[in-house]
Amino acid sequence: MKRYERLEQIRRMDPEKDFLAIYRLTAAYEFPWDFTRALELALYRTYAVPSIGRLLARTAELTDRTQKRYDDTALLLDTVVEHGFGDEEGRTAIRRINQMHRSYDISNDDMRYVLCTFVVMPKRWIDTYGWRRLSRHETVAAATYYRVLGQHMGIKEIPGSYEEFENCLDAYEEANFGWDQGAREVSDATLDLMVSWYPRAVAPLLRTATLALLDEPLLRAFRYEQPGAVTRSLVNRAVRLRGRAVRLLPPRKAPHYARQNWEIKGYPDGYEVSELGTFPVPGARGCPVPHTDRSAGSPVE
Repeated sequence: MKRYERLEQIRRMDPEKDFLAIYRLTAAYEFPWDFTRALELALYRTYAVPSIGRLLARTAELTDRTQKRYDDTALLLDTVVEHGFGDEEGRTAIRRINQMHRSYDISNDDMRYVLCTFVVMPKRWIDTYGWRRLSRHETVAAATYYRVLGQHMGIKEIPGSYEEFENCLDAYEEANFGWDQGAREVSDATLDLMVSWYPRAVAPLLRTATLALLDEPLLRAFRYEQPGAVTRSLVNRAVRLRGRAVRLLPPRKAPHYARQNWEIKGYPDGYEVSELGTFPVPGARGCPVPHTDRSAGSPVE
């Protein structure tokens, strides 16, 4: 297979009807490393919405059990990509996601915003740092994929196109990004986790590099010191060079899913999808946040 042959295959498909197949080819064959990084940053920026960051801090999942929360989130989301919406594994993953969300008072607006990050951030990352830009077919397929996922999660008023997802994300961030101490603690814990994957000697450099990849509104929301222009330029240039190097490599012959990522540390002996995540009980220690009716509506399975 030649370097752009899979892209030609994607362009022969219908992005509205074949959205899952296209999204799987894009995420698991063409850009697995980029999707991992982009979705990490997508989840990361949700902390800057105080209602989200504060909730995550109160549950302590991302401060006390950061690696497990990272693993479970990546594995549950990627199970749906790998197995689809109709397969039992995919349905189990969606059921687990819905069971966890129903334990807390999460507004539909916050749920929709998080969904928007999954659509918009990978495209922005890949168009900037990937070995090629995303095609229109891939962009439409990704928006359709997450629209369907959002419907399975009971989210209301889901954007209908990529442009609508992007506008929703930008408007929500402009209106809601802000400081919260708990959110900053979640952010710090996530940074500590990412740095912990590498030798301790390079930890300060990696922390600086990660902050250099964050945009100014995000840095302001967390009250991080702005990286210098030289540092930001060097980091961005290094990640772009990585994309150019990948362009010279032969295309991937087999899919790469999140369960194969070396950053997933918590399940060396394997896992059951039905056992991933948390099992909070309202009013008990596992769920310190009271809730009423589920704001995002009833999940569709």
